[in-house]
Amino acid sequence: MDRRAFIRQTLQAALAVTAVGSVPILSLLPRPILAAAGSTVAVRKGENIPLLVRQTLDALGGMTQFVKKGETVVVKPNIGWDRTPELAANTNPLVVRTVVELCLEAGAKQVQVFDRPCNDPRRCYVQSGIQEAVESIGSNRVKVEHMDRRGWQELDIAQGVELQRWEFYRPALEADRFINLPIAKHHGLSTVTLGMKNIMGVIGGNRGRLHRQIDEALCDINLIVPSDLTLIDATRVLVANGPQGGRAEDVRRLDTLVASADIVAADSIAATLLGHQPDDISTLVTAGRRGLGIADLARIRRV
Repeated sequence: MDRRAFIRQTLQAALAVTAVGSVPILSLLPRPILAAAGSTVAVRKGENIPLLVRQTLDALGGMTQFVKKGETVVVKPNIGWDRTPELAANTNPLVVRTVVELCLEAGAKQVQVFDRPCNDPRRCYVQSGIQEAVESIGSNRVKVEHMDRRGWQELDIAQGVELQRWEFYRPALEADRFINLPIAKHHGLSTVTLGMKNIMGVIGGNRGRLHRQIDEALCDINLIVPSDLTLIDATRVLVANGPQGGRAEDVRRLDTLVASADIVAADSIAATLLGHQPDDISTLVTAGRRGLGIADLARIRRV
């Protein structure tokens, strides 16, 4: 049984306990294979975004390495802000659309796209261009949807350090595969925001509280929501005034994508694109120490 199947079955069993008033407990440890071996990260550069997405994932063996026929998939971009694509606050809509298309080509039964925005959700979905890009695929196997208030589930985090209990969005846990599509950008509180922080879009509650000890808190929530694939959009990056941005002069074009099954390794490589070493980012240092992935650049194989 893979890790996500284990999460799904554990959650379903735990929900029966919830019916009598208890909070489900998820007891999950980091994937030992990542801690024991090196990790592979694909980095590609190019201006044709659909082609760039395909070339980046082909370097990891293609989407079929991550999505199998008949599986349900959640694609989680950053749709957090009421900003147009040119301002680099949200994931590039062409990146999102191409990843969804590749999931369908791999035989996915259903692909869901959602986020919990910081600004008005309906404006974010439209202004980001992501709703239109995904809907233009025209497949009844694809849904870009707003979060359902009935979908939240409070869970005890057995190995939590900063967070021992939090609300998570159940569809993100129940899908067969979770594909994480952050945009690389500056963050005024955490220095950068990349794949690990993008998981904040599938948790409930007062997310500002996580910044009290952001490194441990992000590790806690990534234990509960593991990413099968992290593909970081660095086609345009926000180098200042993040995460919301709003000024064209803060945006740089890098025309780059970074992808890996190891979210920590992907974030570590992407951090260098923003001028930081992994050791500069407390979340990456802590994630490496807690075994969520590889932050040591010398142990990451680039393909």
